[in-house]
Amino acid sequence: MQEFDPRRPAARLLPRVVVASVAVAAAVAAIKVAPFEAPVPEKPALNAAEITALQHRAFAQAEAQPGLSRAENVPVKVRPGETLQGAVQRAGVEPDEAAKVVATLASAMDTVKIKAGMALDIALAHPRGDRGGPARLIGLSLRTSPSSAITVSRTFDGALRLRELEEEVRDETTVAHGEMHGSLFESAARAGATPTVTAQVVKLFSHKVDFSRDIKAGDNFSLVFDRKVTESGRTIEAGDLEYAEIKGLRFYRFERNDGGVDYFDETGKNVRGFLLRTPVDGARITSGFGARRHPILGFTRMHQGIDFGAGSGTPVLAAGDGVVVEAGRKGGYGNWVKIRHNGGWETGYAHLSRYAKGLKKGQRVKQGQLVAYVGSTGMSTGPHLHYEIFNGGRRVNPVGAKIPQGTILAGAELNRFRAKKAHIDSLLNGKGQIQMADASAVTGGANRQAGR
Repeated sequence: MQEFDPRRPAARLLPRVVVASVAVAAAVAAIKVAPFEAPVPEKPALNAAEITALQHRAFAQAEAQPGLSRAENVPVKVRPGETLQGAVQRAGVEPDEAAKVVATLASAMDTVKIKAGMALDIALAHPRGDRGGPARLIGLSLRTSPSSAITVSRTFDGALRLRELEEEVRDETTVAHGEMHGSLFESAARAGATPTVTAQVVKLFSHKVDFSRDIKAGDNFSLVFDRKVTESGRTIEAGDLEYAEIKGLRFYRFERNDGGVDYFDETGKNVRGFLLRTPVDGARITSGFGARRHPILGFTRMHQGIDFGAGSGTPVLAAGDGVVVEAGRKGGYGNWVKIRHNGGWETGYAHLSRYAKGLKKGQRVKQGQLVAYVGSTGMSTGPHLHYEIFNGGRRVNPVGAKIPQGTILAGAELNRFRAKKAHIDSLLNGKGQIQMADASAVTGGANRQAGR
């Protein structure tokens, strides 16, 4: 902890602020209950996060100086191209005062290289009876990271004091249960999952589920994932997705002997099929494989792929591991990519708006890797992805094609997988050591003061 009070010892502020805060809280409670002559219920003891939150508010809203009005909070966000001092002055603080505050903050943070959007909570007071008079800064607080904050407050004799508040961060395994209402991202967020975790779920189930057609409102899902979380419940980093279940499909994360990580079903079969079922997220099939009347040429001819309706710029993913054998303009296909996979299988992607950065012929790609973006180049009436699958050089219907299966675990690896599966199942059944997530667990929180 850094102290900036050249005239008084550091230990003399905290008791004064905390005692004052508790006294005010007790007085307010007494005023509320006195008219009813009701007994004041005994309040439970505050936990560490609640105590530090009280301290944080007290430091940011210190008592006004003699001759000044009660402090009021003024939230400020740094504008593009604005200095920190400029943002403080914009709240109503005099230039000299703002400079002193920034100088105090400079002992704990870089006050020059700041980002637009940084939020400040500033407490100001005005001369009594002169609302238009120069405001004096009483307190200021800002968050410097998801788990830390800095507070500057005015002591009773006018000096500025800086405190650094930091919460402990712990690793946590979390279980989230929910129902599908709206998009998967919205539903998973209500259950406590972060967007990063949900993106892993989408990628995982794209092998087996068409989210636009197979998922219905009210469908249940369960997730088990790792995260780094502050003691007040704020998620600061999402970790690995350990388990996911949607519509009865259950997949477990497992690290193999060679260090590779993949997901397997309950029997130990790799969920990752040879090719993705849908190479573009959230898209729907708008035209199937077979004879059809061409929308531009006007006559019937064979449609040798399937079309996925999606907005221009939607990411297109490699359907499987392989090598890019074609990447360029190709007649009516417009911008085109073709990838060669093992066993004589190939996939093609047409009408692309642009390619992934650095994509070129001969490049090796992994399943699910970004290769291009949906567009409407070539003979196209609107943005969509035309997708083809080749087997032995012949085009086959992507819907219903007999595509090879993935890996099936055996021997010692299967035994290790079964042990991992048993552990996850115990967490899902509430028999393991786990902390449950809910929608509030990923948002608010208090700060923890840590000495330095």
